[in-house]
Amino acid sequence: MESMIDHIKRNHLYISLFLAALILAFLIPNEGKFKYEYTRGRPWMYETLISPVDFPILKNEAELNAEKNQKAALIVSYYNWSGNTLSVAEDYLMGRQEVIADRQLFDFIDGYIQQIYERGVVENFPDSNILGKAIIIQKNGENIETAASEVYTRKQAQNLLRSSIVGQFPGLNISELFREADMDKLIVPNLSLDKNATEMAHKNSINYISPTKGMLYAGQLIVAKGETITADIEQLLDSYKAEYEMTMGYTGNLWLLKLGHFLFISGILVLFTIMLSFLKKEVLDESNKLYFMLLQLGLIVAVTSVVKNINIDYLYIIPFPVFALYITSFFTSKIVLPIYLIFMLPVVLIAQRGYEIYFLNVIAGGVVVYAFKYWNRGWLQFINSILVFLVLSLSYLSFRLIEYGSFSGLNSQYFLYFVWNAVLVVAAYPLVFLFEKIFGLLSNPRLRDLADTTTPLLQKLSEVAPGTFQHSLQVANLAESAARDIGAYALLARVGALYHDIGKMEAPQYFTENQINTNFNPHENLTPLESARIIINHVDKGAEMAKKERLPQNIIDFILSHHGHSWAGFFYKKYLEQGGDPANKSEFTYKGILPAYKEQVIVMMADAVEAASRSVKDFSEESLTELVNRVVDGRVADDQLYGAEISIREIGKVKRVFVQKLMQMNHRRVSYNV
Repeated sequence: MESMIDHIKRNHLYISLFLAALILAFLIPNEGKFKYEYTRGRPWMYETLISPVDFPILKNEAELNAEKNQKAALIVSYYNWSGNTLSVAEDYLMGRQEVIADRQLFDFIDGYIQQIYERGVVENFPDSNILGKAIIIQKNGENIETAASEVYTRKQAQNLLRSSIVGQFPGLNISELFREADMDKLIVPNLSLDKNATEMAHKNSINYISPTKGMLYAGQLIVAKGETITADIEQLLDSYKAEYEMTMGYTGNLWLLKLGHFLFISGILVLFTIMLSFLKKEVLDESNKLYFMLLQLGLIVAVTSVVKNINIDYLYIIPFPVFALYITSFFTSKIVLPIYLIFMLPVVLIAQRGYEIYFLNVIAGGVVVYAFKYWNRGWLQFINSILVFLVLSLSYLSFRLIEYGSFSGLNSQYFLYFVWNAVLVVAAYPLVFLFEKIFGLLSNPRLRDLADTTTPLLQKLSEVAPGTFQHSLQVANLAESAARDIGAYALLARVGALYHDIGKMEAPQYFTENQINTNFNPHENLTPLESARIIINHVDKGAEMAKKERLPQNIIDFILSHHGHSWAGFFYKKYLEQGGDPANKSEFTYKGILPAYKEQVIVMMADAVEAASRSVKDFSEESLTELVNRVVDGRVADDQLYGAEISIREIGKVKRVFVQKLMQMNHRRVSYNV
């Protein structure tokens, strides 16, 4: 009888999807969805809507902004009065008695500056429109309301003092007096703007603005069937929707609501499963990849639900495109957008204006996934932020223009939200390394690091076994080109090829590519069985080295699979020629694993083809085609590709790429007489 554990393992996919649907259904808020969808300028497609309750009619943003601007225009500015400014000015005047020798002139100036400071002096008014308004002067604990026109600016007061002296003392050389006595310094501001008090008054004024402008009573018409939705009707519908969500809400059975949420999420997961079964079935078979995908869906649902309850507008700040980047960091680009499109669907159900938020972030996610292939390192990542901001802004603009037919519907606050969204896309991306650690996956950034030939392990390979290193580079070039041509994970294929032969460092001299002295072959001193064991052993040694260096399991699998279950044919034939037992073939067989994925198959074929091409003298297309067909078809006939996820058509394309690349790598060179 099958044990419970075996049953769970065999059905882990269905159990995981069921539990995910159950958990996510309970994450969605217990709110019924407002059942009407409407757009200004479109006809009302439902039955005539009569209000079932009394509800206030909300003002739209344009009306609220107009009232705010009107209130702002009436705001009184607050100024602080400085009591010691006059004393400082009089002390300064006393220090100029030698220049102002005429006592009558001195007393006139002293009296006049007292009058000026009594009325008040400011440096400048922040707005010329203030001259027709009143200001509040905070003086000695009192708030004194004064006409702004009664207060001098510094320049006005200086000019007034000059003209008054000229009028009172017509024969006086006023320019000489002001220059020698430096009279302009007598007048300095004694009133300073109190920004805090002014802003507080502004806020208090705005807080008294009513968000409503009347009532619609139960039984009154909201909109008739087929009627075009105008701005006024839209305002009524928005007001009714707000009342419904705030006070009426969901009146049905809560468990049936949760059943609806469960079925909705289940539908998304079914669509997700069908899509992957066509494009990337391995995700469904490997639990770590499946759980990573389900976590992304869970995060989208959780973040949307939480932020929506705080402030619906804050959903425009959430960097949903980063979830597309998380997926593209671990999987080929051809599955990223379909998964992202599916995973974003809960936003439509949970959020008001869900379709708009969905559309904005789907477009932004698609653009950033494409751009991230080219700008994914260092400061270049901020180019992606700029693109996200532009796409979100243009998409938002398109919605407002469709809805209003003008720019009046634009709210500048949303553009600030888009700035935050764009910045958070880059700021949140490093979480990919946490996901890599948790789920044991291999990300693009890690692969790029491993592809660097200056890493310690590859550097050691180039020094200990330079021939093997060059062979690995050629195999990497072949594998990467072939993988890209059939839509496989090109970077993964390249990295797997670079490390597939590291085990040869254990005994490099026994591999022909590292033998400098062609007159001596170390295998001549060994039996065929001993030679075969050394050659075959490089697979196990390579896996041991990789584990010691903590290379990802994906890369170790390339090492174990690049020979599959093939056999060391040369030494086996030699063994038979020397009278060996044919039944002992297992001693000459590699003990690795069969390649399962396209990338592993490509590396196996590239390794064999590149090695075989070393003995070819004719690099014509016909000769190379015959070589590639013989080597690859031999692997197929030997059942080395049994169960691998690669089609005959894809194998044919890989062959053609190998022929083209081998011709390029071994083309005839021009002979230069130097």
